[in-house]
Amino acid sequence: MPFNAPSSSSLSALSVSQTKSLLKSAALALPLLFSLSQVSAAQDASNDDEVVVTGSVSTFGATKSDIPILETARSISVISADEFLERGALTIDDALNYTAGVVGDTFGFSTRGDFPRVRGLDIPEYLDNIQVLFGNYNNTRSDVYTLEQIEVLKGPASVLYGQGSPGGVLNTISKQANKDYLSNEITLEYGTHNRAQIGGDFGLDLSGDGEWTARLVGVYRDSDTQIDLVEDNALVIAPSVTFQNDRTRVTALVNYSERNGDTAQQFTPLTISGCQSDDVTIDAPTVCADAPLTAPDSGLNVGDPNFSDYDTKSTSITLFLEQELTENLRFEATARQRNSDAEYRQAWITFLGNGVPRVTSDGTARARSWYDSISDSEQFAIDARFRAHIDTGPLSHEILAGINHQNVGTTQQAAYLYGLPTTFNVFNPVYDGSEVPDSATVEASRGDDFSDLKSTGYYINDQMSVGDFVLTAGVRFDEFENVSPSGTAEDDAISTSFGALYKSPIGLNPYISYAESFNPVIGVDNVTGDPLKPQEGEQIEFGVKYQPAGLPIYLTAAYFEIEQSNLANPSALTGQDIPSQQEGVAKIDGFEIQAQAKFGDFDIDGSLSMIDTQDPDGDRFTSIPEDQASVWGGWSPSAGPLTGFRLGAGARYFGHNVSDFVRTEGATLIDGMIGYDFDDVSVTLNARNIFDKEYYGTCLSRGDCFIGESRTVVGRVAYRF
Repeated sequence: MPFNAPSSSSLSALSVSQTKSLLKSAALALPLLFSLSQVSAAQDASNDDEVVVTGSVSTFGATKSDIPILETARSISVISADEFLERGALTIDDALNYTAGVVGDTFGFSTRGDFPRVRGLDIPEYLDNIQVLFGNYNNTRSDVYTLEQIEVLKGPASVLYGQGSPGGVLNTISKQANKDYLSNEITLEYGTHNRAQIGGDFGLDLSGDGEWTARLVGVYRDSDTQIDLVEDNALVIAPSVTFQNDRTRVTALVNYSERNGDTAQQFTPLTISGCQSDDVTIDAPTVCADAPLTAPDSGLNVGDPNFSDYDTKSTSITLFLEQELTENLRFEATARQRNSDAEYRQAWITFLGNGVPRVTSDGTARARSWYDSISDSEQFAIDARFRAHIDTGPLSHEILAGINHQNVGTTQQAAYLYGLPTTFNVFNPVYDGSEVPDSATVEASRGDDFSDLKSTGYYINDQMSVGDFVLTAGVRFDEFENVSPSGTAEDDAISTSFGALYKSPIGLNPYISYAESFNPVIGVDNVTGDPLKPQEGEQIEFGVKYQPAGLPIYLTAAYFEIEQSNLANPSALTGQDIPSQQEGVAKIDGFEIQAQAKFGDFDIDGSLSMIDTQDPDGDRFTSIPEDQASVWGGWSPSAGPLTGFRLGAGARYFGHNVSDFVRTEGATLIDGMIGYDFDDVSVTLNARNIFDKEYYGTCLSRGDCFIGESRTVVGRVAYRF
């Protein structure tokens, strides 16, 4: 389906709300930029070396290139380990809370995994360029202590990664052995909910000259959580070894991860007095006709610890290779074998549908459902490419040509017992195991499911420079096969991307880009009789990146439009003459600003994003706020008696979101940090949601809410030697 790029006339015809949003964004951003410029300019004469650390990408990063972000015609956010540790992030979701265009904790506080939304959409998660999560709840969540940085490439990325979401790609970078890290660190943490953790990061020069290095990263955690009787324990061991000389770099990384606990997301009944509270408003009175007089406690566990658990384990071996063949030609490859398994058991108050309340007026649940799943996944993946630097007349090229292949098999044996009788009361919970279904009943309802996905992609991407212009063009061909109980789906897809950026002499780089995505859909079209077509996404983005010479400021601003097609038909499309069951189209447009600045001993990072979404029925996307904003400021005296002292504070705001007739109000949360660095010891105290604001990530029209993260305080001592 062709994508119509907005002309000057279509841009001038923006809706009133969009226009107000853009004007508001500009009004907020420009004075901030101007004031920071003046402060920085005033100090520049006395501190010429001061810079803003904006992060960078690498050959195994989100763009598969080390071309500076400032010269890339796409929106890319990089969060370093120093940044997300300073802000007290305990998960990947936490680390994304200060990133424009990203909803980190979409479904509130979670122990099962990370569920960010980028530009309103789910996105796949990659680790070192290779996809790391597949299927439903059969993998182990990555631990932030094992990561060097987290990257978000916003918008379609199928030219580089094949099948995926038009929202973008989340890529994380593992800590690996290298000659630049030959120190050692031991960390001890203790915090709210009896969170106790020990971590270690040890680097070693095996050969004495930096050619052979090793690194061992480990984490052990024993922790309760804000949900009653739910734990979040972890054990991670990640050794690596690297050989590196002038032409070759080879790394082998092993990661063993084990997490044991339960699920924090309880699908808490939406039981609000008078159908509303400070956080949730319900516009359909019939849903609240028999609701309890108050909402249950935010730490309520509606399951039974005699039954519930969420235990995962994974082992992966990853190989990295960089080989310089000639001065202008290099070969790169990443390969991974990963095995994962999970045991997931949970009970929740049954969704009864048709506006029937899930609990009676005294708080007694009408029924509980029980879910028992044993699943696993096995993955082999390789991404190999050549990188060439050549000149053709006035054009300088960096050409990336590669092949990406992966084979992912998943199995699941799940039992689901719907609506069993119960006496469970949300105001007086009892966990005695008396209502846990017996093993024979569970096994009798267990069914098998599996998927075997094979995909191969061939891609080429060319970044061309001519004078002050940077042009990009890429194309990829993918073929894939997915075998499942519903049959075998085979298809192929072609994806393209284009971009142009101008490097102005004042550091103001405007750009425009176009990119595509696809995502396979399993099944047969009931109208045409043909296999279902892949969902397709297209994005056009206009933006500017600003980093003035001599001033410690970095600012990016982007406007984007995304169209997602081949979705299920809208509800209004009925009758005998519909061409297919995939006539649905969703549209997204938005505006994002991210700004960083440093002046003297102070640094600041701010973001603002506004998004307008429309699903095939013309409604807003579920659980996505229209506007978000955040700011983080830090102070680290570089001289005087307070040298070594660190202080930071941040605020993050998200607006309301909707789910049919349910509106979940937004919130503003305050975070803080205080620390001190001695010669070999660093002491830090982090607090997230300092004022313990009770809020929901989202509430769904089916009748459940997802509790937000409560106040979390963690003290951390790091000893480096």
